[in-house]
Amino acid sequence: MSLISQNPVSRNRVKAKRDDDEPSLHEDSKDIENGLESDSEISRLKKRKKEKEKQIEIEQEKEMKKLENFLFGSIYSPVEFGKEGYENAQDVAEDGSALFFLDSSANNVELSEESDYEEKSKERKAVWVDEEEERTTINIAKVNRLRKLRKEEDESVISGSEYISRLRAQHAKLNPGTEWAELDLALRNNSTYDDESSDEEKVVMEACGYRNVEVDDILRTNEDLVVKSRVKLLPGLLEYSRLVDANAEEPSNGPINSVQFHRNAQLLLAAGLDRRVRFFQIDGKRNTKIQSVFLEDCPVRKASFTPDGSQVIIAGRRKFFYCFDLVKAKVDKIGPLVGREEKSLEVFEVSPDSSTIAFLGNEGYILLVSSKTKELIGTLKMNGTVRSLAFADDGKKLLSSGGDGQVYHWDLRTRTCFHKAVDEGCINGTALCTSPNGRMFAAGSDSGIVNIYNRDEFLGGKRKPIKTIENLTTKVDFMKFNSDAQILAICSTMKKNSLKLIHVPSFTVYSNWPPLNKNLQYPRSLDFSPGAGFMAVGNAAGKVLLYKLHHYNHA
Repeated sequence: MSLISQNPVSRNRVKAKRDDDEPSLHEDSKDIENGLESDSEISRLKKRKKEKEKQIEIEQEKEMKKLENFLFGSIYSPVEFGKEGYENAQDVAEDGSALFFLDSSANNVELSEESDYEEKSKERKAVWVDEEEERTTINIAKVNRLRKLRKEEDESVISGSEYISRLRAQHAKLNPGTEWAELDLALRNNSTYDDESSDEEKVVMEACGYRNVEVDDILRTNEDLVVKSRVKLLPGLLEYSRLVDANAEEPSNGPINSVQFHRNAQLLLAAGLDRRVRFFQIDGKRNTKIQSVFLEDCPVRKASFTPDGSQVIIAGRRKFFYCFDLVKAKVDKIGPLVGREEKSLEVFEVSPDSSTIAFLGNEGYILLVSSKTKELIGTLKMNGTVRSLAFADDGKKLLSSGGDGQVYHWDLRTRTCFHKAVDEGCINGTALCTSPNGRMFAAGSDSGIVNIYNRDEFLGGKRKPIKTIENLTTKVDFMKFNSDAQILAICSTMKKNSLKLIHVPSFTVYSNWPPLNKNLQYPRSLDFSPGAGFMAVGNAAGKVLLYKLHHYNHA
């Protein structure tokens, strides 16, 4: 009994307990299932992330390879043309953005339309069109100055556009020279002008020299469109400009006794009493010094290129002279001459054919020296003392003058004097100069008078000069014709600025030379470049003044 009575449990409570325990079991099972599902999702997400990261890495590698191939060439694989475009097209198609197709049948139509558009675009269109031109009418018969625009006698009223076209045609007739500026000459033939006016325009254009001239040819060059005439030099005023001194890089310490251009017009020598012969490259801007030759025992009185341009003959008040070889850059001392007792060989002339050098000797002797062997090959004898020499006829003839006031003509082939005549008004001849063509020669005296002769007339017996120049008042020391014999320079070293330029065709002196505000000092030498574009003047101050003559286009 006691056992039964201790905490008896009824059946209902047991069932209730069982019912209470069952839901806890279900909850536990649900929690377990939820935990399993979350783990699987995490693993899937991780896999996806890894796959995405791999794809990103692969794409980055591809982009790096593309950049490397683009910059450095195909490093990893050879270039396959068209493959990249195909892949890009597939990518675009997958994105769905390339929703189009190409119709090959329409190509011909599209090309024809494009060609028509290009042709229309090439035509020159007016920027602005006045609509009132077509509306208005003009009576060209009433006004006298407009009657010339009529094509028929009975024509009176025309439209505004026709009036404008006829005015343009009339302007083209009266001013044909302006048509060189037209951009398209072919359009002129297709214009609205009448046939008669277009034919007249063509004739005028051809007469003015504009036939077959293209604007592109003009614009492709930087040459002068207007070239000054080289034939005729005008008198009165000489057009010139002062340039940088020829020896600005190294002026001389003594007077400049010789200035001469080389035959190539780029090289200039300057020599003087400082015993140096300097060579400069002349460009008018810098005038670069090329070389300098120093002679210890010979202050230079005269230095001259041989006409062939291979040597320089240098002389002073010495029994000997020097020869400088431009090719070998070597200086040779020559002399004294065998059989001669001259103490000075400072005055000489070189023949135009570079075969003979003529020196002034004592007692009227002229010494002929071979330019090849540098040996005495002959002598010529004047009645008086010899002061000046000049070659003519390419070195076959020689002119000389001196103390007896006469001009001698020598034939160097026979070495005889074939003509001798007095220089009008001359007592002592001091300078001679022949023109490059040999037709004229100028003779200067110690009184400052310069006589210009026609050589053929002088040899024929006419003693009167063509012109007498009296602009110098002191002894004439040297004279020089330019290359075309249109300018003659005469100079005296005894007076400042005593350098005159003569216009030979008119035999007048240029009034604007020497320059008023510029001081030439005491001029001692002068030379023109082969093309007469440059003029160099050496003075006693050791400077070589350089001038540009604007009439001549080349140096």
